[in-house]
Amino acid sequence: MRAPPLLCLLTLLWAAAPATAQTPASPRVLGSFQDWTAAAYEEGGQRICYAFTRAHRSEGPGPRRAEEAQLMVTHRPDGRDQVALRLGYPIPRGAELRLAVGAAEFAAYTHQGSAFLRDGRAAVAAMRAQRQALARAPGQGGRAAVQLVFSLSGFSAAYDAISRACPTTAARR
Repeated sequence: MRAPPLLCLLTLLWAAAPATAQTPASPRVLGSFQDWTAAAYEEGGQRICYAFTRAHRSEGPGPRRAEEAQLMVTHRPDGRDQVALRLGYPIPRGAELRLAVGAAEFAAYTHQGSAFLRDGRAAVAAMRAQRQALARAPGQGGRAAVQLVFSLSGFSAAYDAISRACPTTAARR
């Protein structure tokens, strides 16, 4: 069977095209720490380190499966302790989302389907001292609020692993 001429031409053009897009390298797992995983990858010559966990349960009209939701802490060269949430469904722009850790509650802003805590450093300090975190967000499609429960078991060890793999600029000197 002979391939159509247009398909052959497109295949040749694709094969001859230079690889100009720079994609990040595959993540390398730094370790698993109870309910948390630590990993790192290279992007544009910079090392990015992150620790994440999946929700243990959800209440309300949230993701079909609680484990679709993630809580993540990232260290980048331009910022540490960036705390983000992915709920497993689109988050409306300007939606109010909060993360409660013990008696502390942290506000978040939304951007492109994720939510980012405004005070990551304070959230990390609270997460290191508690056993669970509770995210409250609007439900999918504007329905009633959803609550997601995240275990913090193993968070401190995962956080320490990403901090060693991505030390601060001062620590590298």
